Amino acid sequence: MKVNIKKIHKEAVIPVYSKNGDAGLDLTITSIEKLDDEHYKYGFGLAIEIPKRFVGLIFPRSSIYKQKQILSNSVGVIDSGYRGEISAVMLGTSLHHYKIGDRAAQLIILPYPAIEFEEVDELSETERGTGGYGHTGR
Repeated sequence: MKVNIKKIHKEAVIPVYSKNGDAGLDLTITSIEKLDDEHYKYGFGLAIEIPKRFVGLIFPRSSIYKQKQILSNSVGVIDSGYRGEISAVMLGTSLHHYKIGDRAAQLIILPYPAIEFEEVDELSETERGTGGYGHTGR
């Protein structure tokens, strides 16, 4: 699948898969904005044109543990209508944070179905039923 991408920073790196079979495309930092003592906004210098009925998801890379940071919203969502710069806000200390040129996140683009809810009086029965958190005992 081809997706239009635009460099909005001269040093931006077009994402590619590191290995055959990878799901995520690594995103390389082109700008850093310290938002407060614990939050950094990392810009990737790219804008993309995600097709309708698809969504872009931003996940941290597995190496994030080395930076002692977490992605502030767990998973970033890029809707098909968004045309601005791809970025990620991470929570961590100023002692451990990414630098310009580091690969800090990964992009996965997936299709999603169009959902239309239908209100009903009852839902079908299942083995689990209404059992919530920890209900499976595992």
